[in-house]
Amino acid sequence: MIDLGEVTWALSMTEPGAFETPLSTGHQWDFVPAHVPGTVAGALTDAGLYDPENPVPLHGKDVWYEAWFDAPPGRYRLHLEGLATIAEVYLNDVEVLSSRNMFRKYSVPVELADRNVLKICFRALEPHLNAKGPRARWKPQLATSQGLRLVRTTLLGHMPGWCPEIHAVGPYRPIRLEPETPPRIVEKHILADLAPDGTAALSVTVRVENTDAVPVLTCAGASAKMSLQDDGCYAATLRPEGAKPWMPHTHGEPALYDVTVQAADNTLSLGKTGFRRIEVDHGADGRGFGLKINGVPVFCRGAVWTNADLLNLSSSREAYRPLLEKARDAGMNMLRIGGTMLYESRAFLELCDELGLLVWQDFQFANYDYPVKDAAFVAEVEAELRDQLDESMGSPSLAVLCGGSEIYQQGAMMGLSEDRWKGPLCEEILPAIAAELRPDVPYAANSPCGGVLPFSPNDGIAHYYGVGAYLRPLEDARRADVRFAGECLAFSNIPVQQSLEEGLPVKPGHDPRWKARVPRDRGAGWDFEDVRDHYLKLLYGVDPAALRYGDPDRYLDLGRAVTGEVMSETFSEWRRPGSDCHGALVWTLADLSIGAGWGLVDAAGRPKPAWYALKRAFRPVIACVTDEGTNGLAIHVLNERAEEKPVRISIACLRDGQVPVVSGDKELSLAPNSARTLNAVDLIGAFFDVTYAYRFGPPSHDVTVVRLFDTQTGELISEAHHFPLGRGQHRHFDAPEVSVEQDEAGSWSLMIRAKRFLQSTVVAIPGFKTEDNWFHLAPGEAKCIQLQQTPDEERDYQAAPKGQLTALNFAGRVPF
Repeated sequence: MIDLGEVTWALSMTEPGAFETPLSTGHQWDFVPAHVPGTVAGALTDAGLYDPENPVPLHGKDVWYEAWFDAPPGRYRLHLEGLATIAEVYLNDVEVLSSRNMFRKYSVPVELADRNVLKICFRALEPHLNAKGPRARWKPQLATSQGLRLVRTTLLGHMPGWCPEIHAVGPYRPIRLEPETPPRIVEKHILADLAPDGTAALSVTVRVENTDAVPVLTCAGASAKMSLQDDGCYAATLRPEGAKPWMPHTHGEPALYDVTVQAADNTLSLGKTGFRRIEVDHGADGRGFGLKINGVPVFCRGAVWTNADLLNLSSSREAYRPLLEKARDAGMNMLRIGGTMLYESRAFLELCDELGLLVWQDFQFANYDYPVKDAAFVAEVEAELRDQLDESMGSPSLAVLCGGSEIYQQGAMMGLSEDRWKGPLCEEILPAIAAELRPDVPYAANSPCGGVLPFSPNDGIAHYYGVGAYLRPLEDARRADVRFAGECLAFSNIPVQQSLEEGLPVKPGHDPRWKARVPRDRGAGWDFEDVRDHYLKLLYGVDPAALRYGDPDRYLDLGRAVTGEVMSETFSEWRRPGSDCHGALVWTLADLSIGAGWGLVDAAGRPKPAWYALKRAFRPVIACVTDEGTNGLAIHVLNERAEEKPVRISIACLRDGQVPVVSGDKELSLAPNSARTLNAVDLIGAFFDVTYAYRFGPPSHDVTVVRLFDTQTGELISEAHHFPLGRGQHRHFDAPEVSVEQDEAGSWSLMIRAKRFLQSTVVAIPGFKTEDNWFHLAPGEAKCIQLQQTPDEERDYQAAPKGQLTALNFAGRVPF
């Protein structure tokens, strides 16, 4: 194999149509070193000719890529895995491919000489976006050009207010050459299944070239000769004994097995697979949407994926791993690739398989009215889906295939009748191919869909922004009766101070550089910072504008805390046993530039405070609380693991964050995959106005702490907190005790013991990552936080960590 990413590439930008063929190229003076896979924006940035912080349009130029390489002469196949977007490919100045679809993958037979030149021309996209097409029934405001509905390319870079306007141009996926003659698999179909009785089955069909040997299929210790079919393919079904089921990591082990085909002396890998069964649970009334994995109901929680590297569109394991591990470490078990984004590579799915993360895959259609009466457009779409679903073969993490994002919603919100916005693309064309190639994966027509209107949250799949952009009270999360939120809880989440100091060292508010990084909907008179400020006032009782004016640092800290608090309370509503909600995905996992974006992880890769809040709210074994008014405080205890869990649950109502006025506890045995709801009275043993709903006199306490312990080990599993008087602004001066400790293996930890309740406790330690942060801390109990050194800091690795502790309700700082 010849990896053409390892040869020397250069690119040159010209006016549109300046060179119609490669024969006249070479006279340009502005050649720039390039890399493959990669993008024009990435290459120009490396050359100092492009500023990603202030991107300029790239779709108005033709771009020529060129590489010279030596090879043994002969017949090869040229594999091109992604060309953005209108591309012509020339080998030794002969055109071998013309592509008009960024999402296609190509395998082209070619003949190589001793010395070869490969040239790829990426034609200016702008003329194609301006071309006339079939009249649209509606025109969304999401993106800058209505012509994007006619061209198969990503919307990334075309959505002002959503992401930087960095245009995707170039060979963004690998290019390689393989000799024509060795044995190889040219077609494959893989179906791994788990029957209700636990029996695993693997059915594989392959077409093998350049060998007469009868192939042998092997997986999980089982093997079988494959049978020749009438169409020339070979097929076999294995039923390996003792194969473990694949489960999302929150509910079990994501067990994987290698799949190989042996053809004589040649071992051909089909990657890894896992055995699982996915079913859609529509609920007792038939209006819900949830997933059962191997018969176990799974509350799907996570976030919407954006991109690991917007500048270069990197698709390697190295690019994906840091973000996917942060998703796993936060207790997420599902990521959704929305229709406004980009199909990710096989490496993405393989990592999700390994990490136990479910993947919801929208096909790349969003908001627009697509020209499905155009036969050529439909043919491209069908080929695109086949390419992308072939990439996913055998992947157990692929859990939902969806026709796209907000197509139905967009048409319905424009006031059109259902027969205008519901059509053959999502109802016929896409599901037919999905059912053929991935029959093991449920299909949803659109996100959102269902209900009297496709965006009604109490039916089917919702995009729920009642709590959030629509400024509804927190109680709306229950009132809306959300069944499944394909996206929700979009806030302008503020990064930690270190990221701001490194990437955006300006004051919050109306500095143009700050505001440019705050997400907003195109054409709206508000942005998502306004949304965050609304809940800042609601939960903390302060005027955000006055606070930002008078104390911008405290404004930032309260803003960092509030979004996590809102998310935690909302997920407590949705995860309680009485809820009809079966999943919710936060918008979004990561930012594409440093600033107060939607992401739970900032563009420098650091978790934001909301990430830590969700890490606590997403635990598989957890206690959470909801305020039921005159019905008291409800305590919900969940065990999503497959093992029984003996626990002790305690409650303490504290006055002045210190003095327990009432307390109690109870031991329970939580059955596998179970949930139950208790009342505070069940622990206290008598009436006490925990929620301060009856108001018989002045309040007796200001915070309630609920703790869940493992009775076998004494370990604290989770905590929940209730603030009957609100989070308030009172600050005390009782400093906690803080010490740094090192174990025999050399690992560092931080021990904290509070004298008085600490609200949103912040630990800042340069050069170290903390396993928890922005947490509430009750008095009396010592909290141990594991520290992990970051490799990118220049320091003495033997020196003890140094930093400081603060809290929203503590008036000082504790250095250590």
